[in-house]
Amino acid sequence: MKTALLKELSELPGISGYEDKVRDFIIKQIKGKAKVEVDALGNVIATVTGREKGPTVMLAAHMDEVGLIVKYIEKQGVLRFVKVGGIDDRILLDQRVVIWTKNGPVYGMIESRPPHIQKKEEQGKIMKHDELFIDVGAKDDKELQRLGIQKGDFATFDSKFISLTDKTFMGKAFDNRLGVYLLIEAINNFKPKKGIFYFVFSTQEETGLKGARTAAFKLDPDYAIAVDTTIAGGVPSVKPQETDLQLGKGPSITYLEAEGHGAMVPQSMRRFLIGLAKKAKLDYQVEIIEGGMTEAAIIQLVREGILAGGISVPVRSLHAANTICHKKDIDTTLKLIGEIIKNCDKLKVK
Repeated sequence: MKTALLKELSELPGISGYEDKVRDFIIKQIKGKAKVEVDALGNVIATVTGREKGPTVMLAAHMDEVGLIVKYIEKQGVLRFVKVGGIDDRILLDQRVVIWTKNGPVYGMIESRPPHIQKKEEQGKIMKHDELFIDVGAKDDKELQRLGIQKGDFATFDSKFISLTDKTFMGKAFDNRLGVYLLIEAINNFKPKKGIFYFVFSTQEETGLKGARTAAFKLDPDYAIAVDTTIAGGVPSVKPQETDLQLGKGPSITYLEAEGHGAMVPQSMRRFLIGLAKKAKLDYQVEIIEGGMTEAAIIQLVREGILAGGISVPVRSLHAANTICHKKDIDTTLKLIGEIIKNCDKLKVK
């Protein structure tokens, strides 16, 4: 595993609709290994063609992360914001953030009223995001202007990538820079013998699965697989019946998302992915989850319908300022992607 590459990806800023820095980095990493284009929605589409005829396959991983956007600038010199993507208000208070301005990064923190002046009814209350503000230490709005801060600037959590143990890592945006990492490594390490592979680094997944939808319509592949992250349990805050997926037990293979409102993966796709994992003796887990969905959900609905499935890396504390993943799951997922590329013609789509 290339830890340095994952670190760079994790620490890059790129919330939904503002993926430019991530996109530029990806293109540099795969230069010369694929035919690269960027579409109108900002998706990076990297095409790799095999030597022999075979199916057209789309592998999708979204570039964007959850974050914040400056909505209003107070005269006192603090910033009101809106959330972009599914962020729990409970994790916001006291977080360090970076506002990405025309002049470069500006650091600050999310604040509320100190406990010393809170009324009794306020104490213990969960502060909603519209009651909070970002403080960058400015004395007034004029100083914010001098710093280059404007309405519409985006902010990310100021979280650094670190190794926790020899097998686990912590950082921001593992959803879905892990998927981005895996597709970059797949392009650089696996040369398909058959078929045409579209490696799609998509935009705006966290705000409606948008990039994958337009890319799938353009490419119209024989089948598609979303490479994403999912909720890992194994901690007291997550009951086993909510999810029994765990770190270190391999990638999850999607059966059903969001009680069926997300992807309901056809049996042929499930059998294909599980068969590859078993044949290669790779650990895997089965995902049946009540909340959340991946790009497989929207790809299924494009044109007259596209056969789609999903594989995901389990991650603790998804959509938080700091998340945790396991090296074995990343390595095993990459091996499974290699098996998909090698055996792409084994899935019958018609």
